[in-house]
Amino acid sequence: MEKIKIREAGFGDPAVQRLIAAAMAELSARYGGSGDDTPVDASHFAPPDGAFLVAEDETGRLVGCAGWRTHGEDAELKRMFTVADARGRGVARQVLTAIEDSARERGRKRVILETGDKQPEAIALYEKYGYERIEDFGYYKGEEGVLSYARTL
Repeated sequence: MEKIKIREAGFGDPAVQRLIAAAMAELSARYGGSGDDTPVDASHFAPPDGAFLVAEDETGRLVGCAGWRTHGEDAELKRMFTVADARGRGVARQVLTAIEDSARERGRKRVILETGDKQPEAIALYEKYGYERIEDFGYYKGEEGVLSYARTL
């Protein structure tokens, strides 16, 4: 695993927004359109009802991110992303663990998420770490190719 530092960051921070733009560009290449039209606002990730985390490598460069926001009693994982040249080094797993810890610390009992069938790497990560399929719930509920998952914390 790559040595990284994970910290909370503001969703509106320009460096965070550059990561989000890269994530949306990749999703757009896979799915078309904007990549993900789910309404997301910086306020969704404000404690205590959410958090946004970034991963920094040893040079201080942001190499990954993810956030969670309140969805009923659950924490909904959003905007999970690792930059291409940092993949395969454990960044995503470390970010996912930090998201789960953050949600647990703020009283959430479960993490839920939506992904799509054109993201086999994400699906493999979630299934490897105990996420199980659930009924679709979010913005894309009922859409073809949507896969929803949950993990009890």
